[in-house]
Amino acid sequence: MIILTYDIQEDHLRTEFSKFILSYGRRLQYSVYEIKNSKRILEIVQEEIKNRFEKRFNQGDSILIFKITAENQILRFGYAKNEETDLLMY
Repeated sequence: MIILTYDIQEDHLRTEFSKFILSYGRRLQYSVYEIKNSKRILEIVQEEIKNRFEKRFNQGDSILIFKITAENQILRFGYAKNEETDLLMY
């Protein structure tokens, strides 16, 4: 699983990127997404970001990907604690 967060300044590019990411995962907050899938799907997402989006970024744009492994722990507070699901680690 990965947690992906982004800051993209240009509206059109941000909307396009958001729609792209939603096809692979779910939105946790406005610019924070969770993607649970196979290793291959996670590789596809990273390649698409590199080849399709990164070249269009401005100086202030960024994407951060956090790879969640068996050693990581997720703490949930507020509404997020009601969305807790079984976490499968591969």
